[in-house]
Amino acid sequence: MAWLLVLQGCAGWQSALDPKGPAAGELAWLIWFFTGLCAVVWVLVMVALVAPLMMRSPARSEPLALDAGAEHRKVRLVVTAVGVTALILVGLTLLSFFANRTLAAIGSDAALTIRVTGHQWWWEVRYEAAQPSRILTTANEIHIPAGEPVRLVLTSTDVIHSFWVPSIAGKLDLIPGYVNVLDIKADKPGVYRGQCAEFCGAQHANMGTFIIAEPRPQFDGWLNDQLRAAAAPTSADAKAGADLFLKRACVMCHRIGGTVAGGTVAPDLTHIASRQTLAAGTLTMSRGNLAAWIADPQGIKPGSHMPVVDLDGDELNAIVAYLEGLK
Repeated sequence: MAWLLVLQGCAGWQSALDPKGPAAGELAWLIWFFTGLCAVVWVLVMVALVAPLMMRSPARSEPLALDAGAEHRKVRLVVTAVGVTALILVGLTLLSFFANRTLAAIGSDAALTIRVTGHQWWWEVRYEAAQPSRILTTANEIHIPAGEPVRLVLTSTDVIHSFWVPSIAGKLDLIPGYVNVLDIKADKPGVYRGQCAEFCGAQHANMGTFIIAEPRPQFDGWLNDQLRAAAAPTSADAKAGADLFLKRACVMCHRIGGTVAGGTVAPDLTHIASRQTLAAGTLTMSRGNLAAWIADPQGIKPGSHMPVVDLDGDELNAIVAYLEGLK
């Protein structure tokens, strides 16, 4: 049910037939054209099949006698059908070729490059920059400037995943040891849900992602905020939670900028409270869901690599209070 609640914030349906960008628009047009043309061909084939069965020919004294005129008409009909079929196949091939050229041209002047790495079962999102201080690593949500081309560099650390945000672009595989490139562009601001489209293990269905397209000034503000170190805790509970976090095994997997927590095998938590979801779209972001995820990750996402940490009630509330302040 959680992912249904998350979808309420999305711009339109998670559908390849609800395009919100030039790549998705090109693919949607191609789908509709192929479907319509194939439907016409199917109808014509059915007519050609049924019509001779429905026609009544006068009885002949010689059943095996051939009508030369009728035979010639049949030959011409078959030759014409073969020719039309060949033209349709060539035409569809050319349409696919020009569609690929259109898709390839989307990112030709992309100023922003984002490296997306697939893990079981979450997405690592790294914003590349010439200045090391401007490199940002986050997880599961991809913010982009609306109306501008963006280049996604796709790879995986474990098994084959597939990145697919249907309203924005077609899907492309993330393969261990190999790099694929997907150029995207969102026509207008909005939240567009995506999904891993290649079976990758027990929690494949709970490996969601979101593209959040924003006007350029809003995107720049978000990026600058994300580049800052984590906010220092202010309340007593949050301070106690920060101390607990840094003393427990959490620091072995997670990173929080501005602290000694430097793990790289799990999502970066520097600004976790600014995200819309937890566990790659499995839960909406809230205090209750954050506590539930920390207390029993295997009950929410069985098979995930998030271990159960032994915490009593006060310790759990303190850590949740700390993480809630990381915006």
